[in-house]
Amino acid sequence: MAKQRTITLLGATGSIGASTIDLIERNRGNFRVEAVTASRNATALAKIARSLGAQFAAIADPACYAELKDALAGSGIESAAGNEAVVEAAQRPADWVMAAITGSAGLKPTLAAVARGAFIGLANKECLVCAGSLFMGKVQESGATVLPVDSEHNAIFQALAAGRREDVKKIVLTASGGPFRTWPLALMQKATVEQALQHPNWSMGRKITIDSATMMNKGLELIEAHHLFGLAGGQIEVLVHPQSTVHGVVEFRDGSMIAQMGPTDMRVPIAHCLAWPERIEAAVPSLDLARLANLSFEAPDLVRFPALRLARAVLEAGNGAATALNAANEVAVDAFLAKRLGFAGIAALVEETVTEAGRRGHLREPASVEDALSVDHVSRSLAADLLPRIAAKAS
Repeated sequence: MAKQRTITLLGATGSIGASTIDLIERNRGNFRVEAVTASRNATALAKIARSLGAQFAAIADPACYAELKDALAGSGIESAAGNEAVVEAAQRPADWVMAAITGSAGLKPTLAAVARGAFIGLANKECLVCAGSLFMGKVQESGATVLPVDSEHNAIFQALAAGRREDVKKIVLTASGGPFRTWPLALMQKATVEQALQHPNWSMGRKITIDSATMMNKGLELIEAHHLFGLAGGQIEVLVHPQSTVHGVVEFRDGSMIAQMGPTDMRVPIAHCLAWPERIEAAVPSLDLARLANLSFEAPDLVRFPALRLARAVLEAGNGAATALNAANEVAVDAFLAKRLGFAGIAALVEETVTEAGRRGHLREPASVEDALSVDHVSRSLAADLLPRIAAKAS
């Protein structure tokens, strides 16, 4: 790369953080780390801060601050705790910020990085699902650059370079189909946590792996794509592609279809974003196309995977419905992982929560971070109240 880039990692201890750190360590001369953050894992955060030579480390949970401070003693690395400390990390002078904090907790720090016009590697879905119009408006105001880290959106971002935006007819987001792609509905409804966590292609965190099993992940990506690329819902197609080799396709109005392909390794899209508009080594194996032999595609089954139908419905509805959908889904997935809700109950709880939130007048398009967090909070509370009834019904 022509110039060394300064990096801040928001969510350094997660799976995206780990892949980003691997790339930084493989390309040491290209990057200098300014700040790193984590939610509660102070020991891991301190180790990362020391190994990367970070200037600042922030832990979101104040109860973990003493542990972080002790682990960094003598290192010269500044440390702080609390949500405001995480926002401070985002505000520090880094050229490029990896936004990989899971959940709505990532909204404020990511917007803080946006406000100063940074390059944002966006791996936090909630910024666009919970507050997409608000977020992209702030990006436009500040002149920040958003680089999508999700493999599917990164694929679309790369393929869009082949033509003018006004010539785009539609885009295609591909989905692996998850572990239950071929399972009959009756068997899926009784799926265990252990079965749902067995993703056939990708190694990811527990929450996103469950979202892949329900295909809610693809529903959230549909909403994200609408905001990222300024496309109507009807211009965004989802196809199941079991090989997970083609990550996204752009169709132009002349009939040309440009696809991005790559191995199932998150270091590929992260490397693209880290070095953009240049390229760096990602140290991943090349695809062996002859060995792959066949690539197949199929339409998603909206009966067995109702989450995708729900996501399209809230995209069309607007008015904060996507914020409620995301909040309810987080509650539902947590309950499923804790074995307090059956697999079939995940989508059922989400749908009931969004419907009830609308009926009670809780939904509104977020005009501020506080609005988004308010709808998020109310929806989580409502989902928690509905959980026992849905769990009993879905058992």
